[in-house]
Amino acid sequence: MKKQYKLLVPFALAGLFILPVNKVLAGNPDRAGQAGATELLINPWARSSGWAGSNIAGAKGLEAMFLNVAGTAFTKKTELLFTRTQWLKGTDININAFGLTQRVGETGALGLAIMAMDFGDINITTVDNPEGGLGSYSPQFLNISLSYAKGFSDNIYGGLAAKIITEKTSNISARGIALDAGIQYVTGKNDQLKFGISLKNVGPRMRFSGDGLSFKTPVPTSTQSNTMTVEQRSSQYELPSLLNIGAGYDFYLTKIDSNTIDKTHRITAMGTFTSNSFEKDQFKLGLEYGWKNMLMVRVGYAYEKDILNVGARTSAFSGPSAGFTFEMPFGKNQSTFAIDYSYRATNPFNGTHSIGARINL
Repeated sequence: MKKQYKLLVPFALAGLFILPVNKVLAGNPDRAGQAGATELLINPWARSSGWAGSNIAGAKGLEAMFLNVAGTAFTKKTELLFTRTQWLKGTDININAFGLTQRVGETGALGLAIMAMDFGDINITTVDNPEGGLGSYSPQFLNISLSYAKGFSDNIYGGLAAKIITEKTSNISARGIALDAGIQYVTGKNDQLKFGISLKNVGPRMRFSGDGLSFKTPVPTSTQSNTMTVEQRSSQYELPSLLNIGAGYDFYLTKIDSNTIDKTHRITAMGTFTSNSFEKDQFKLGLEYGWKNMLMVRVGYAYEKDILNVGARTSAFSGPSAGFTFEMPFGKNQSTFAIDYSYRATNPFNGTHSIGARINL
């Protein structure tokens, strides 16, 4: 009876998430142009992006803030992470991401993550000066996330995250807020079976404003050369809300005896379904091999409708991804230092490359 109860828990939790948000996620790909702040869909971290984002159920530590905030509750003490991403190599767009998580109390963890997109300097052009020569401008996208997660038992973990969204150029800007929520459920004799649910990017509409939306025009009733400034209001746009539901399992290849497993060699399989409110739904699969938690190699694939049809595909990403992690212990407190790398295949452009460094204290 107890075993059946444990298996029913994740399905009950899934129902609690899905029922209240059926209206939020009632969109379809035809509405893609109505959403904004789509940088919220970009995974800036190297380790989890190598899975193609499939490890909703197993993400742990700081990177879980993007996939499933509940996983930050697994932070042992303090984790620091920096990642540099060449986004769609050839476009000269770079993403810098930094974050930290800190254990609070027996089962809680606080997190902070910052993601900034660098588009470089873009020449200012006009109808009269199509070649530029008028200077340059640099758009800025900045997302700041604050999170709290907690383990409610040895099996159930939950978390919430609040995000501040900033998009601006030299004379126009938009600001907004969004909320994420997530739950992870771990069960099995050696915590090998995992379930995860996360709801992301739920918040009020955003709108651009600033001097870039105003212009000067002659006063219609004036006999003199008087002018007035007219300010236009831009339309509001929705945030790209989505719901993730995933599961995973750890396979240990050797045993010490009939009751004890040897964790030297591990293979983890992950799968996730993503319901997007403004884009195509996705099915994501991932596989990782780990040796002594020191060397990890992973591959992933994100499938959506028409992704194999170049003529009909609506994303630059073609599906496959891969990555690796090399992690070494140091000090007397079981601290570790790790290098993460991931590659996401694209067509066109030359893929997306991410490399990161992390310290677990």
